[in-house]
Amino acid sequence: MSPRYFLGLLGLVLMVAPAIAQQKPTKAPIAKTAPTSSSGTRLVEKVTRKGNELVIPYEKYVLPNGLTLIVTEDHSDPLVHVDVTYHVGSAREQVGKSGFAHFFEHMMFQGSDHVGDEQHFKLVTAAGGNLNGSTNQDRTNYFETLPSNQLETALWLEADRMGFLLDAVTQPKFENQRSTVKNERGQNVDNRPYGRAYEIVGRTMFPYGHPYSWPVIGYLEDLDRSDVNDLKNFFLRWYGPNNATLTIAGDVQPAQAVRLAEKYFGPISKGPAVRNVKLPAPVLGQNRYVSYEDNITQPMLMLSMPTVPVYHPDEVALDAVADLLGGDKNSLLYKNLVKNQLAPEAYSYQSNSELAGEFVIGVMAFEGQRLDSAEARVRRTLAEFEKKGIAAADLERYKTQAEVNLINSLSSVGAKASRLAQFQTLTGNANLLPVQLQRLRALTPASVQAAYNKYLRGKPAVILSVVPKGKPELAARTDNFTIDKAGYKAPADEYAGLKYVKAKDSFDRGKQPTSGANPVLKVPAYWQQEMPNGLRVIGTRNDEVPTITMLLTIQGGQRLLQAHPDKVGLAEMTAKMVSESSQKYTTEELDAKLKALGSSMYISAGDDDIKVYVQSLTKNLDPTLALVEERLLHPRFDPKDFERLKKQQLAMVNDFQSQARVVADLVFNGLAYGPGNVTGLAVSGTPASVAAITLDDVKQFYQQSFAPNVSHLTLVGDVTQQQVLPKLGFLQAWPRHEVPALVAAPAAAQPDKTKLYFVAKENAPQSEIRIGYLTSLPYDATGDYYRATLANYLLGGAFNSRVNLNLREDKGYTYGAFTDFSSTRYAAPFTAQAGVRADATAASVREMMKELTNYRNGISADELQFLQASVGQSEALKYETGGQKAQFLSRMLEYNLKPDYVDQQATILRQLTVADVQAAAQKNLPVDNMYIVVVGDRKYLPELQQLGYEVVETSFANNVVATTTATTASPAPAPCQKAN
Repeated sequence: MSPRYFLGLLGLVLMVAPAIAQQKPTKAPIAKTAPTSSSGTRLVEKVTRKGNELVIPYEKYVLPNGLTLIVTEDHSDPLVHVDVTYHVGSAREQVGKSGFAHFFEHMMFQGSDHVGDEQHFKLVTAAGGNLNGSTNQDRTNYFETLPSNQLETALWLEADRMGFLLDAVTQPKFENQRSTVKNERGQNVDNRPYGRAYEIVGRTMFPYGHPYSWPVIGYLEDLDRSDVNDLKNFFLRWYGPNNATLTIAGDVQPAQAVRLAEKYFGPISKGPAVRNVKLPAPVLGQNRYVSYEDNITQPMLMLSMPTVPVYHPDEVALDAVADLLGGDKNSLLYKNLVKNQLAPEAYSYQSNSELAGEFVIGVMAFEGQRLDSAEARVRRTLAEFEKKGIAAADLERYKTQAEVNLINSLSSVGAKASRLAQFQTLTGNANLLPVQLQRLRALTPASVQAAYNKYLRGKPAVILSVVPKGKPELAARTDNFTIDKAGYKAPADEYAGLKYVKAKDSFDRGKQPTSGANPVLKVPAYWQQEMPNGLRVIGTRNDEVPTITMLLTIQGGQRLLQAHPDKVGLAEMTAKMVSESSQKYTTEELDAKLKALGSSMYISAGDDDIKVYVQSLTKNLDPTLALVEERLLHPRFDPKDFERLKKQQLAMVNDFQSQARVVADLVFNGLAYGPGNVTGLAVSGTPASVAAITLDDVKQFYQQSFAPNVSHLTLVGDVTQQQVLPKLGFLQAWPRHEVPALVAAPAAAQPDKTKLYFVAKENAPQSEIRIGYLTSLPYDATGDYYRATLANYLLGGAFNSRVNLNLREDKGYTYGAFTDFSSTRYAAPFTAQAGVRADATAASVREMMKELTNYRNGISADELQFLQASVGQSEALKYETGGQKAQFLSRMLEYNLKPDYVDQQATILRQLTVADVQAAAQKNLPVDNMYIVVVGDRKYLPELQQLGYEVVETSFANNVVATTTATTASPAPAPCQKAN
């Protein structure tokens, strides 16, 4: 698994933030002195689209209290997205007080004067919306997407926490969210392989005291010594309307948005002035070598060099360098390290923030490899890059793909709002998209080479080695850097004399706004056709962006290996091999051709199918389909490709044992599905099964399982049925053949009693918990499975569900807990899961079992009302993007759904009763016959043994679960009893 996967899921949504440099807007500004309302709100600019130019039209206003309001209309769907971005991130923090910006993001969801505890999530969810917040180094934002009739509710909620928060901030809430943040760090940093890499690079690259030298989530010791007054002062300093941008996007009129913004935000007083910060770029006098040991099997090397802030004129050229050096299979890093099997992965990328940027080269090594050799290969690759120079054709391919990525980034109202808010917050120019595009198109080989020479050629770097525990000798070099605090000067106190002044209103802010009628929703109009070879096709026209999304689903997947469990992983290996060379082109040639068209193609395997995902510009559909035909129907199956991919897949499955979440999933699935069922094993396989796979196995699996008569194709985009069907001749000519029948897996024996299975992960800061069993519920859209998912929504399917509110909000044990019924055409497990604080492992199991047990006793009328409102109104969010439409239509074909199934679901939901939910819970939650799996530190095993369950100690090695010890349970209170 890629280190970028681990490092990118830090839970903080560490989004790239723009630089502070001002850009000249490409727009016709409105006179900045012209008031647009009696309250003094001014329209300061209006941007419109001319022809087909890539621009987000909007109107920008400034309220008298300094709040910036941006409104962009998009009436294609009955949705509205609200984003409030504050120009405060971890860069506003000080030494010893790290993590405040992120901590306060959590506190903003804990209620305000007119919104009760835990009500923000509940009200938005009940309105059919979704919401969240995110923090990075430079800004914090809060956002929600709702049906358009709920706009006023969203603005009422956001304004209340901007202007009326502090009296609702209590010490108990503070302590609870401090626990939650600690759990978040444990789950996404300390208990995740490679999770501390960015943290260590930051404190090595930036001087002591620089705000980028500590992680956004902060240090635990800083959180421990903070108090509620620190947080209140942080709010008073940075959360004024004059430090915020309110962006409203979607099915809204500007006049409506202005009126509501004035009503709810206008009375809030301006906060202290906020100045942009500029700090000198870090200077490295020599290479700085640092390392740390982690619970991993594959060493990792990262080279990081300081560059420029985001939106600096040289940033686009450095982005091009990153792509050309290590962005795809035509890059030198791929050729020199991955292609010749010297590393399973090598890459480069640009990371830029408001105050600084960095260029990163990463190499994942094979188990046991020394990282000094990886560094040497990187150095040789850089020398080759310098000697070879920038090829014009390579650069043109990158420019085409980058421009397509810009187009695709505008496919939802949320994406548009986020981009506008980001531009405005840190540059003052919301219309920066044309500037980005202009700079991209202006790139030349000379300008890219110049950027490389200026910032990267021969420059020192921070060189991080992440090595397995007990193997420091694998590091690239002995550490040579220690933090120097000598030059640090504490900044002036910015928190003295702050006062909390509440707004004075002319209306009753305590009254939640009423909403108009729910918007009329329609399932996308679609067409269907079955080809003579049995391939079923479904499609819909979507002309919001000039692209086409295709999703081909080939039934079978891992289940076809039921008769050959010794070859588990073969479906995934076959998908990877089909993604490589064709009869006519090499892998590199195919990727280059797709990139030159701005197209992409991905093939993946799952338990039940293999999926082929294709995206293309409408104008380039024909040549894209020609390449799809090459790759899908004429794979080369090159032995060299196979040897490399097999080695990579072996490295990946060997690394599973270092990942607590993966271990918990695999142990639980193995128990639930039972021995002999390949669905209980990882799709990637085990070390033994992957080692046994041959190239002939791959060829045979492809020949037997890839067939049109077991496949269906979904098309969504700017094309009609009449236009696209003639282009699919190669699929019509795809010969049908009978696919081997699925071998039935042995029936899983349900546990005769609930047992707890424990897997030791020494010194783990968190424990992973899985609870559940294999249901008898295959997917159905209007039957028992659908009713079970409705019942599950209140138990663990929403943020305000019982399980999450208990473990996260009430107890502070976890960053998140949820439950799920996950079925396909075949029955799959019910699972309750959470990653919890290590010292709360036994208590978390007790509370989860208590919630499952109590849920069988029924729900309240209020809970039923919440369920019906939330699920019913959320339909508006389901069909917005091309990808969402493709998934929806694909499901219709896969399960042979009738066009009115959505209406049938609405009727079932509307007629649902408290008794129906209780009946579904009692039928589908057999709390006395479940598996409990815990992966955690052994020192907490005695507490688990006191819960009253039989405890079975197991080990997990080579993806095989082995029972080692059975322990008789000690007497304990029944888990359904309420905690004291």
